[in-house]
Amino acid sequence: MTITNSVRACLFITAVTIAGPLAALEYKETPGLDPSLPPVAERLPAEPLIVDLEATGRKVGKQGGSLDTLIGRAKDVRLINVWGYARLVGYNEKMDLVPDILADVEVEDGRIFTLHTREGHKWSNGEPFGAEDFRYFFEEIASNESLTPSGLPPFLTVNGKGPKFEVLDETTVRYTWDEPNPLFLPELAKARAPFIYRPAHYLKNFHEKYGDPDFIAAEAKKGKSRDWAPLHNKKDDMYNAKNVDMPSLQPWVRNRDDSDLRFVLERNPYYHRVDSAGQQLPYIDEVVMTVADGKLIPAKTQAGESNLQARNLSFADITVLKKGEKQNGYVTALWSNSKGSEISILPNLTVKDPVWRELLRDTRFRHALSLGIDRNLLNRVLFFGLGKPVNDTVLPTSPLYKAEFATKWAEYDPEQANALLDEIGLTKRNGEGTRLMPDGRPLEIIVETAGEDQVQDDALELVKEMWGEIGIELFAKPSQRDNMRERAITGDLVMSVWSGFENGIPTSEMPPENYAPVRGDAFSWHKWGDYYETKGEGGEKPDWAPAERLMELYTAWLGSRTPEERTAIWEEILQIHADETIHIGLVSGVPQPVVVKDVENVPLEGIYGWDPGAQFGIHRMDEFYFPNPK
Repeated sequence: MTITNSVRACLFITAVTIAGPLAALEYKETPGLDPSLPPVAERLPAEPLIVDLEATGRKVGKQGGSLDTLIGRAKDVRLINVWGYARLVGYNEKMDLVPDILADVEVEDGRIFTLHTREGHKWSNGEPFGAEDFRYFFEEIASNESLTPSGLPPFLTVNGKGPKFEVLDETTVRYTWDEPNPLFLPELAKARAPFIYRPAHYLKNFHEKYGDPDFIAAEAKKGKSRDWAPLHNKKDDMYNAKNVDMPSLQPWVRNRDDSDLRFVLERNPYYHRVDSAGQQLPYIDEVVMTVADGKLIPAKTQAGESNLQARNLSFADITVLKKGEKQNGYVTALWSNSKGSEISILPNLTVKDPVWRELLRDTRFRHALSLGIDRNLLNRVLFFGLGKPVNDTVLPTSPLYKAEFATKWAEYDPEQANALLDEIGLTKRNGEGTRLMPDGRPLEIIVETAGEDQVQDDALELVKEMWGEIGIELFAKPSQRDNMRERAITGDLVMSVWSGFENGIPTSEMPPENYAPVRGDAFSWHKWGDYYETKGEGGEKPDWAPAERLMELYTAWLGSRTPEERTAIWEEILQIHADETIHIGLVSGVPQPVVVKDVENVPLEGIYGWDPGAQFGIHRMDEFYFPNPK
């Protein structure tokens, strides 16, 4: 990867790939594959990505076997495209961006990106993959008003302007912006990546510009689509794994139109990665995803019904899972959770009630709420002392971590909490000892919960007692995720409980989108995030000084050109969060159980998170194998 004055100074090729003449490596045929397929040397790119497993402390594996895992909903079959984590560029376990599907990336001045695909790379159906697939996405999908009426996605625009797109040759494309675009490469590495390429040979059949009109009309009628555009969008399924005819570059592909209870994902015979012994990855032949009641998945896992399980398992299940290890032949690994906090209480700073809005935006009030929580007690009672009683912020594994970010205003000090509440003027109380709000209402905080996590409910019961000691009454209100989001949109949500910042392990090269009001799905500032996402057409413009400064810093990060600039920006963002206690984090660093049965190359210590991480993705699930495949 070539970087010139780049906004991506941290991008480089790591030691997981082997340099040197490829002719020295003899490729081996995969047992059990359809004999009518071309030989492996013809299925692989001219220069595949060759993985040196021993350099990363892993073993060269064996091909074959079927891996069972459990999912709580039929739509979770899409996780196969997360866990497989074949990306143009992706994060490794050190959180560096490295080429994957791409052979190389050249970046000039942070604004000119030249992408090189691998010569001879093929889609899962054997058709060529290359520059035309990028052109088709950019010109025929993203720039087509019928297919994408909202226009280019934000990561493809800088100051509202898209890039100049060029096809340089059959394996090379270039994107040129007038100003730096530091969002571009990190976006390509996400768990739910935007996939800026599409199988043009397949989707052209459903595009009015290329396809046969009679065929399109017949397919639209069959699929109950009103015309070609919704039909094309339905067929264009790179993420959800619903369209079994959609070619893929992922390690496993859904080729069968299964029932809604059991999905079989088969190996991609044209996958671009091989090991140092010449074996094509993935090692495992198929992944079988079986739908089960989410509440029963821990028990089913303990009974040995899953070879690899983290989804629908939580810290509360560890004791039960450990008890079943010997009898059912599995190991319960404990991975680090990458979220900023296991549990975080989120004041809604854009609540519509004017009295609540003024109170929640008063820094002293949020400090009092935080000081009124005994995090050490929560950690002992809920997590056996295995977590860390700190704020919702970056974790010690992040290069941006400072102890102050974790501990500021996080000590249990009810005396100081009471003093702050008195200072605000909340000195009057009712007959039950509950403080009164400025308008005379009892200071009763309704904290809404999605009802998906019993530990969150248990935490609120404990916090209720603690806040009662400082004159605040807490009422937990069970709800559902969609209802909570709707109430955040309307401004009726006052406070909620959720997990902490999605990315607790950022580097300065990652966008600070979780930490600034730029997303409309944030319970703590929905209206500000909606304003940003809709370019001012929805939501509310930030009118609170810390939020305004966070927006300024986010904008500065987007225009930054050096790692030093981005580090300074991140540090100020994190300092604002520490000073303001925007999220009231309770406990962080709580282990995530990962059950492993009969599978090798799964790390006993790992990072479990969505972005970055893709759950199993950064740990390269295509390298997991059965020592005795059946």
